[in-house]
Amino acid sequence: MPSLLSVNVGKPKDVAWQGRTVHTGVWKDPVSGPAMVRRLNIDGDGQGDTKGHGGEQRAVLVYQIESYRYWQRHFGRDNFTFGQFGENLTVDGLADDEVCIGDQYRIGEAEFEVTQPRVTCYRVGMRMGEPELPALLVSHHRPGFYMRVLREGRIEAGDRIVKTRTGPGALTVADTDALLYLPDRDPAKLRLAVDIPALSPGWQGSFRELLADGSGAAAAARPAWDGFRELRVADVVAESATVTSIHLTATDGTRLPAARAGQYLTLRVPGAGQPAPVRSYSLSSAPDTGSYRISVKHEPHGAASGFLTTGLRAGGLLEVAAPRGEFVLTEGTGPVLLISAGIGVTPTLSMLHVLAAARSDREIWWIHGARSPGEHPLAAEARPLLAALPHSREHLFYSAATAEERDRDGASAGRVTKDALTALKVPADATAYICGPAAFMTDMTDALVAAGLDPARIHTELFGALPAINPGLTAQTRRPPHQPPGPPGSGPTVTFARSGISTPFPDSRGSLLELADACDVPARWSCRTGVCHTCVTPLLSGRVTYEPAPLEPPPDGDVLICCARPGGDIVLDM
Repeated sequence: MPSLLSVNVGKPKDVAWQGRTVHTGVWKDPVSGPAMVRRLNIDGDGQGDTKGHGGEQRAVLVYQIESYRYWQRHFGRDNFTFGQFGENLTVDGLADDEVCIGDQYRIGEAEFEVTQPRVTCYRVGMRMGEPELPALLVSHHRPGFYMRVLREGRIEAGDRIVKTRTGPGALTVADTDALLYLPDRDPAKLRLAVDIPALSPGWQGSFRELLADGSGAAAAARPAWDGFRELRVADVVAESATVTSIHLTATDGTRLPAARAGQYLTLRVPGAGQPAPVRSYSLSSAPDTGSYRISVKHEPHGAASGFLTTGLRAGGLLEVAAPRGEFVLTEGTGPVLLISAGIGVTPTLSMLHVLAAARSDREIWWIHGARSPGEHPLAAEARPLLAALPHSREHLFYSAATAEERDRDGASAGRVTKDALTALKVPADATAYICGPAAFMTDMTDALVAAGLDPARIHTELFGALPAINPGLTAQTRRPPHQPPGPPGSGPTVTFARSGISTPFPDSRGSLLELADACDVPARWSCRTGVCHTCVTPLLSGRVTYEPAPLEPPPDGDVLICCARPGGDIVLDM
């Protein structure tokens, strides 16, 4: 009969780690005597990162004494104590390859239901002093599991563990963990998993995405070519005092591959400096004309934008990566909101081209903010497209125009603010596409959510570095991206395209993630061992090697920066 060996709790605390501070509750200590189990926790326990741990679906973490013994043999250690793996309940029995999602158990006065395997993150490796442990827990099929609390009550070491119900589907914890983190998935098991009511919503959502990828969505998203290729500048057209459009064609005169409305091009611009700056710009034209157009705003002190808008001439050559990006117009029948400010108009204009070409009968809302007509590029192009759509609405806002200028264009005074957008009473069943400065996109998103739109139907495009994901790190003053401290390395050149940083890979090696950390380039990570794919990043050019090898390789054109090193000069979309 399975039994409870120890109840372990611990409040979150700040722990020094790699020159940073992590707020974590992974340190657990055994409880003497009875402990009260509640819906969200055990009395005396807590989690530092409630996005990945804790809550109703992850109230109690379970780990087995047999896995303790396994890891003692694996690491050659004999200094483990109960709670060592961050678990609340150390148990004898309940192996991961026997316990199933949805199984229910009674322990003492409390009752529980198994909801998901342990979330794989770096903190268990930090606690154990074994950085590779997150990957090993998955590859050796010993993750442990979470339970929700069905009935509160007291439990105590020595209590018997009584199984009261068998979960539907007979999908074990180990099999569930492998479905998410390991390759060669069984589609039948994926379909089974999403139909198990007890499985936590987060894991169900991940499995639905995997099923969708298996239908061909992932293959359709692969770039049309690898790395950079030369494209010829067919024309350079001034659209306003600050915005210039650049038309690009294939050097051999063939049609360029069709893009998707909303995607962007990444350019390497040798004429703008050394090393050549790398920048990304949205496609601003219809995406299937056989050529590409980007529209670039001349930014003050911008080396790349300055050269592209003032130094480039027809007949010149640019190095261009294939169209990329997930900010794309999707099919549907409901209303569409195209919301932009300033040069953020470019991807939404490309979407408008597609809708107009299809004579879409969807309700189209065109909402754009500019300073004045003179700083409203491509306005003349948008008007006939809107006129071709039977159910279009245009709302312009000018923040620095005269009354006469506003009247001529039918614009409202001021910026597109939360209040202004709310006053328009946009339909709550719409799908929204927003592009502009980061603060603008945040305000528009907040306003749309308040208006009743489903957040999943609100899409934004950001050309700066994406927000960092680094769970558990306490708040720090983040510096702008910069060259790494110390003498420059002698390795291949690594370019962080969104952050505008090119630097030699350090002689001390490490990973691309460690280099990004040293440069204060915002990075996205969780496990740091090639398991969770949080750090997956588009590789615009070059190749990488892995050490250690990830448990599942990323899709073609992507790289897991947490365990990757450059195999030559590379460009990363971060």
